[in-house]
Amino acid sequence: MSRLPIATNLYFDNHFNRSGVKLLPNEFYTTGEDMVLVTVLGSCVAACIHDRTAGIGGMNHFMLPDDGDQSANAAASDSMRYGAFAMELLINELIKMGGRRERFEAKVFGGAAVLAGMTTINIGDRNAEFVRRYLGLEKIRIAAEDLQGVHPRKVAFMPATGQAMVKKLRLQQEPNVAEREQALAKQVAEARAARHARAREKENAELFTSPVVSGQRRPHIELFSSAPRPRIETFDSRPFGGGIATGMNDSAKTVKEA
Repeated sequence: MSRLPIATNLYFDNHFNRSGVKLLPNEFYTTGEDMVLVTVLGSCVAACIHDRTAGIGGMNHFMLPDDGDQSANAAASDSMRYGAFAMELLINELIKMGGRRERFEAKVFGGAAVLAGMTTINIGDRNAEFVRRYLGLEKIRIAAEDLQGVHPRKVAFMPATGQAMVKKLRLQQEPNVAEREQALAKQVAEARAARHARAREKENAELFTSPVVSGQRRPHIELFSSAPRPRIETFDSRPFGGGIATGMNDSAKTVKEA
């Protein structure tokens, strides 16, 4: 069995004055400790889920809500790039820790069109739409969100309290994000070409196809809540304390209402 892609980059966060974990793409982390989980997002999405009663929470960081290799031969870290697996893994691990699905609240971030060429692929848009739809179907309320746009984001989440903060970044502040997005764009194009090739082979091999029912429509998926999202807290230059950080430094001036 493949090792679960649990984030292992532990450090002490001087800004928040507590232990922290940095999540890379494809990773997740769950805990009830008084610590901070941090990640940087481009077109990727991070879902932060919290159970207030149990005092636990977790974060994931996934690439694409796309069909991946979910076979037994697929490494867990490879599968984490696909949203359904990433969300299921995070939720199941929280339930193992004593969390209850009906008490979960989510805060979601990311899904930006960071590179100009990425807008034609709509990776960020698909990620954002996916995470909203998935949580709606799971009946997990989205308490706050900061999705889409054109800026990378740095997200900090306190699992024990459910507090989340976000800072918008300029692309030059996080050069690794640009490199990851370029690689992701190439990966998506190659995966799409491979899927199309398989679909053509399948069509050529089939002698019959199922009839199309005239006028048949796909059912409409209702999201769990359409209420306005509360404002996402932002980083400031002051040390983290018991209050709410609402200040914005020069690199955070693009923060919007969520």
